[in-house]
Amino acid sequence: MQTPYPPPYALERGFKPRGGGAPMHAHDEAQLTFAAAGMVQVHTEAGSWLVPAQLGVWIPARVMHRVEVLTDAELWMVHWDSATAHAWAPPAPLERTFALRVTPLMRALLDAAFGADTKGGATAQKTELVVRLMLHELTATAHAPTFLPMPTSATGQRIAAVAAGDYRNALGVAEVATRAATSVRTLSRLFMAETGMTFKLWRQRARIVQAMDRLGRGKTIGQVASELGFSSTAAFSCAFRQVTDMTPTAFVGAPG
Repeated sequence: MQTPYPPPYALERGFKPRGGGAPMHAHDEAQLTFAAAGMVQVHTEAGSWLVPAQLGVWIPARVMHRVEVLTDAELWMVHWDSATAHAWAPPAPLERTFALRVTPLMRALLDAAFGADTKGGATAQKTELVVRLMLHELTATAHAPTFLPMPTSATGQRIAAVAAGDYRNALGVAEVATRAATSVRTLSRLFMAETGMTFKLWRQRARIVQAMDRLGRGKTIGQVASELGFSSTAAFSCAFRQVTDMTPTAFVGAPG
């Protein structure tokens, strides 16, 4: 059976310089973006996803989003026609944006689709089979813990701004509430209602996401631990692992 032309998917591979990106927009196709190198951040109304090297992000069709390129990045993108993505994917829904750890199988599929492991690239028929299987792998892949949900109310957003600015975690909860012109009780209620996380867990996630950003920009583990106010690299590594299930060393891809 011949693959119809044009196929209901497209492959795109390109280099994005630091500081680049795309303003808020949506597209009719579903999209998987894999950061082969470098790091980007994807923002939607729901929050932000940090996408460092070797992670990916799934963006369903017609979801408004913008992209920041935080470091020079090589991006591999697969686009599916919306109807095709629904038809080819298994019953598990792919209706929400999420960041993902790229499994060995997904990486092999990406390599095959983009011709990294073949001479002259894959045939159209093989590529169709590969991108079909990608959708199945997406539904079975664990989400990467790089999502920072954002509060939706004005009060919640003030609290988040104060907490994010306090990246050394020096302010107590009462002081954060005071600076955001609210109460501790309101702060606690809003964060659970609007982000699905307690303020303590959100603050920890925000701090580690900032750590990932710094590590992705080339700073050492010791430098990041010091900048974020951790008492030692061991304390930083412990907090990092609690959020990400990996050590900072594993995150940056260093040996050991």
